Amino acid sequence: MKRIGIVTGGGDCPGLNAVIRAIVKASALRGWETVGIVGGYEGLLPPGNLLPLDYRTLGNLLTRGGTILGTASRGRFSAKVGHGQSRTLPAELLEETKRGLKQAGITALISIGGDGSLSIALQLFEHGIPIVGVPKTIDNDLEGTLMTFGFDSAVACATDALDRLHTTAESHNRVMVLEVMGRYAGWIALYSGVAGGADVVLLPEIPFSYDRISAKIAEREARGRRFSIIVAAEGAREQGADFVTRSSPAGQGEARLGGIGNLVAAEIERRTSKESRACVLGHLQRGGSPTSFDRLLCSIFGAEAVERVAAGDFGKMVAYQGGAHIGAVPIAEAVGKLKTVALDGGLARAARALGICLGD
Repeated sequence: MKRIGIVTGGGDCPGLNAVIRAIVKASALRGWETVGIVGGYEGLLPPGNLLPLDYRTLGNLLTRGGTILGTASRGRFSAKVGHGQSRTLPAELLEETKRGLKQAGITALISIGGDGSLSIALQLFEHGIPIVGVPKTIDNDLEGTLMTFGFDSAVACATDALDRLHTTAESHNRVMVLEVMGRYAGWIALYSGVAGGADVVLLPEIPFSYDRISAKIAEREARGRRFSIIVAAEGAREQGADFVTRSSPAGQGEARLGGIGNLVAAEIERRTSKESRACVLGHLQRGGSPTSFDRLLCSIFGAEAVERVAAGDFGKMVAYQGGAHIGAVPIAEAVGKLKTVALDGGLARAARALGICLGD
């Protein structure tokens, strides 16, 4: 008999519950118990904050957003600070976590999270805790996997917003700027920008020029297109400028990016005299039901994580490798190596071929 612990860390996103469901069901069919760690990694500390899980009572989890276990991206288990700098957890905290797992009778841990949460998982593994990772982040910025779950749902949300912004922008002859999440990677911005027919897409990977954006808007005006749509990743920045951030207490987690959309709208209006508005999509991208692709990916990820536990293949992160193939890579190869948009990749080339300005 094994007792599997499940922990969800970092930001929430559509699909977390679907992974929990898959892990619980695949474990039950092997005759194993599963227990949820409530409130992120803090719930591992003695006396523990645990929730016994039975898949027969977990109704509607496949389609339900968020996580029934709760999550956290601040506190003692913050492995990232500032602009993504790594932080080593204190040895006494790791030892206390190990003691909490032993007291709870947990024989293996499955950690569902992004770069920060899986960086914690790696440190726990190196401290002797048997652990398997599942890649979760709407940002799609984890190495080792072609796609993380939550990303497709976030892109669908952003694309739907662009469809709506098109009609109001055209009605008023305005420039509309949509700010999307993604932190230091432009995957959400570029995917949704191409899918949603944006005219300008601003990425963290390409510092932008207001002159180039203004020229694109003027070019559209000359062709009788009196409105323009701009997608700005929250990590986009002007050439020679720093990231736009909101206040974040020193040492209390990563910097909070945001605000670039309003800055771009104000500067474009000043330069072009066109009425400009900004829309910050924000946490709408993290809420709601997962798309059908994310539900499929979550189900396969959860089942594969249980297979890795059964094989004793710890210290690994399950990974989507294209088509219907799911494999695994060492967690050490997946974290601390930001996966960004390739500037000479197929999607960036397609965007330019379609006349989308990338700000450079």
